[in-house]
Amino acid sequence: YHDYEKLCRQQGTMDFAELLLLTVELFTHHPEVLQNYQQRFQSVLVDEFQDTNALQYRLVQQLCAGGAQLFVVGDDDQSIYGWRGARVENILQLERDFPALATVRLEQNYRSTQTILDAANAVIAQNSNRLGKTLWSDGQRGAAVRIYPAINEMDEARYVCEHIQRWHADGGRYDESAILYRSNAQSRVFEEMLLQHRLPYRVYGGLRFFERAEIKDALAYLRLARYRDDDGAVERIINTPTRGIGQKTLADLRQLAQQAGVPLWRILSDDAQIARHFSGRARNALREFTNLIETIAAKIAVETSLKKALETVVHDSGLYAALESEGSEQADARRENLDELINAGSYIDLSTDPASDRIMDFLADAALDAGDGQAEEGSDSIQLMTLHSAKGLEFPNVYIVGMEEGLFPTQRAIESPDKLEEERRLAYVGMTRAERELTLCFAERRRFQGQENYPQPSRFIHEIPEELTEAVRPMVYSGISKMRRQSPAMNSSASPAAPYKLGDSVRHPKFGEGCVMALEGHGEHLRAQIHFAEAGEKWLVLAYA
Repeated sequence: YHDYEKLCRQQGTMDFAELLLLTVELFTHHPEVLQNYQQRFQSVLVDEFQDTNALQYRLVQQLCAGGAQLFVVGDDDQSIYGWRGARVENILQLERDFPALATVRLEQNYRSTQTILDAANAVIAQNSNRLGKTLWSDGQRGAAVRIYPAINEMDEARYVCEHIQRWHADGGRYDESAILYRSNAQSRVFEEMLLQHRLPYRVYGGLRFFERAEIKDALAYLRLARYRDDDGAVERIINTPTRGIGQKTLADLRQLAQQAGVPLWRILSDDAQIARHFSGRARNALREFTNLIETIAAKIAVETSLKKALETVVHDSGLYAALESEGSEQADARRENLDELINAGSYIDLSTDPASDRIMDFLADAALDAGDGQAEEGSDSIQLMTLHSAKGLEFPNVYIVGMEEGLFPTQRAIESPDKLEEERRLAYVGMTRAERELTLCFAERRRFQGQENYPQPSRFIHEIPEELTEAVRPMVYSGISKMRRQSPAMNSSASPAAPYKLGDSVRHPKFGEGCVMALEGHGEHLRAQIHFAEAGEKWLVLAYA
């Protein structure tokens, strides 16, 4: 960083962060300069004050210390950028640091129905570090907040797609509906389901799942392990993660391949050529790369499971470890995308013939998904986005999906009171994006890294008064939390004689597809509690089912 800073000074340039830092330092060390600007500005206006960081707050203090009138606009309940330095404390301590300020609460809302506002007010009221306000509207009372307890993430996506189809059939536009999620990785299942239902969609402020860099990197490793002559894959991953193979080495490698009229791999795998044309450091790095690809290829050559092949690629390549070591919020999101790629592999394993070439079929499907362009910006299309991206937007019909403990709120937030309050503010922001209809979804079981998990519904759902909600599957919703806390069956496997275990997917000739949620009894008295997607919750004696 010292070298970077020195270079910037030599060139007379500075980056955005330094614009603030150097200004504050200038004012701190040169009072005469600060005094000049204090006399120049008689009023200071700051918008979105809840998103300011410590440095920005210090700059405001410096400018206003000379008597300038301060006017800020902000909503402490919408402070959701703590991960990039924003401090909700800035707006909370404003009256203490500027005692002459008067606070005006703008509580009338012109966007959402009163029911949606009451639900959002109830959730955010659980936070202790807030100034406090209660939103209200003089518009319609509106429909109840819809709660959908899905069997799994596929059922969740199916329900949302079919509900949007009904919205459109009733005269609504596709672009009036938005699907909001906590993690970018959640978009994959929805993209797949939207394509199956032939519904137009657009990922707002981001890339579609198979267009994301880390997914392209992992699939490039997989392609190269199966087909060495893929020059595009070689060029993409030869130095990803960084392994000391620079642009000059790659250019030399490319030139050798062009002169010989062969793919890049033919040069890489020719020890004599590598030894003759490359120095010791580059030579070692290239050999390590070829050995890595050969090792990955040998492992997946005897593997029929796509999930295990993807796990090998993601972990042996170093992609996952590189993101873990980075430790940033963005790196965590990219790691979650790799986890979701493994999930995709586990679904393929469950739904395809083990004798088929799952890897090549998956690569072909992924290429088609990446090439199937999303809807144009501004077109009539369903909007997919993270909750953070949704801030400042509004839609008549909103779905917040994946509302489960450990996902939203995240596990990291559950372990920190301050982060949990920020997660709750994020829920508040998401809920208040809805103008007319709001649907909250959670899955009773969800795959993570190819393994089934049975999460609890998000606490944010339970914080909404019951009279404001309407459950799509009322018997399931009303009993699910109690069942998960009290049923001993939820913490144990099926008895040895039971034909099913908890979480198994089943199909009934009358009730259709369902999920085994509890088992009790023995022998001919063995009963299963099954949640059916269409028929709801049923207790069935297995001997007669």
